[in-house]
Amino acid sequence: MIAVENLHRHFGGFRAVDGASLRIQDKSITGLIGPNGAGKSTLFNVIAGVLPPTSGRVTMAGEDITGLPPHELFHKGVLRTFQIAHEFSSMTVRENLMVVPGAQAGETLWNAWFRRALIAQEEAALRKQADEVLEFLTIDHLAEEKAGNLSGGQKKLLELGRTMMVDARVVFLDEVGAGVNRTLLNTIGDAIIRLNKERGYTFCVIEHDMDFIGRLCDPVICMAEGKVLAEGTLDEIKANEQVIEAYLGTGLKNKVQAEAGA
Repeated sequence: MIAVENLHRHFGGFRAVDGASLRIQDKSITGLIGPNGAGKSTLFNVIAGVLPPTSGRVTMAGEDITGLPPHELFHKGVLRTFQIAHEFSSMTVRENLMVVPGAQAGETLWNAWFRRALIAQEEAALRKQADEVLEFLTIDHLAEEKAGNLSGGQKKLLELGRTMMVDARVVFLDEVGAGVNRTLLNTIGDAIIRLNKERGYTFCVIEHDMDFIGRLCDPVICMAEGKVLAEGTLDEIKANEQVIEAYLGTGLKNKVQAEAGA
């Protein structure tokens, strides 16, 4: 599905992404882990067109999508969520979903003047679709709530719901569990699994919660210092010497190993 080849993103002399290469398989849920500052979010931003690469290549199903802006990638089914949810706080939860699809009839002045019936018909269809999404995510009781009043976890569910309003092919989720209580995190995990199995969504997930990663993701990719360090199952990643050192540092790694052998 997505292939990243020798990708670089530099900020002056700082190499946030430094020659990363990886593949995200079609219909997989791939985990992306690594210590803070490893370059994970920057990698997401480059793939999703938020930042241009310094060099390297990104392809989707063989098509070169390197450096395409987010709105073009959106129409190709490439979506990205952020660590902090970006909702329209003064609009209702339902309205936040209904505005997602592009090229709506009501966006043109001609239609607004002369094709009101078409606009009403389209809005009714979007409302029905939004309600189905909210029911799928088990937050249909919040349809009329202002989105700004939602909890952190509910806002993450709303962001996931936005991806369901369009023909998403691959979704990049950035720390979906940040600031979310365990109950809602399980609900988010259930929704991701269902979207993957029932609708064929491909996901790549940045997350620090290893229980969440272990439940959802195979394979798991570990980054450190802008590079891909290791790839495999979560158990393989956790046993990898380079990964242990990247997370703990050499001194602490040796101490842990000494205590384990004592």
